[in-house]
Amino acid sequence: MNTPENLITRRMFLSNTSKASIALGLAGTGILSACATDANGDEKAILATAFTQTPLAYDYAALAPNIDAMTMEIHYTKHAAGYAKNLNDAIGEENVDTNKPLEDVLSKISSYSTKMRNNGGGHYNHELFWKVMSPTGGGKPEGDLAAAIDSSFGSYDAFVTEFETAAKTRFGSGWAWLVLGEDNKLAVGSTANQDNPLMDISEFKGVPLLGIDVWEHAYYLNYQNKRPDYVSAFWNVVDWNTVSQLFTAASM
Repeated sequence: MNTPENLITRRMFLSNTSKASIALGLAGTGILSACATDANGDEKAILATAFTQTPLAYDYAALAPNIDAMTMEIHYTKHAAGYAKNLNDAIGEENVDTNKPLEDVLSKISSYSTKMRNNGGGHYNHELFWKVMSPTGGGKPEGDLAAAIDSSFGSYDAFVTEFETAAKTRFGSGWAWLVLGEDNKLAVGSTANQDNPLMDISEFKGVPLLGIDVWEHAYYLNYQNKRPDYVSAFWNVVDWNTVSQLFTAASM
């Protein structure tokens, strides 16, 4: 059952595939991390989320022209960094056990303050956002993920249409998501502000595999009020290898 409560247990696995080797270990902070080996032989964490901001795996300009350098720099160093700082302030104020991943807090977010909800969500959402994008992204998913998309939505094109609709029609600020739901089926939905589908207060629940930030600060410098153009360009930078590995982990 893919619920937030058993998310961490499900993610504690050891799996080798033809595309990547995934292993669990202890990070320097004592937080469980998971790494995947990319095409260059480098490891990048893709699973349990730490409480500190992860360095970007690419330059600010690497996703241009789809996402411009200035937007990336401001987004990462100002907005996302602010969520990380405020999250750690809330951690100290509310005596959070940081030996457990952030996902543990999010699954019980109704027990915490609005400050923890906004900044814990903001930090998690952005950490995922950076990881599911790549300068070498684009194309289409393959393998088990592609099969699951076809099974859940009918086709890849139907999935894209549903995801884009969720992103384009989210009123105000928020996120659109591809998740693995409790029924082991993929689903698309959106959440307001910095909420996400891991939170016990969210009406739309599941394990996030792909998310797009539709706050104006994510696209306004380059796209102004043309959110649909930004959403369409997003597919050019999606790292389907990482999304596939998240799907594998969530399916365990």
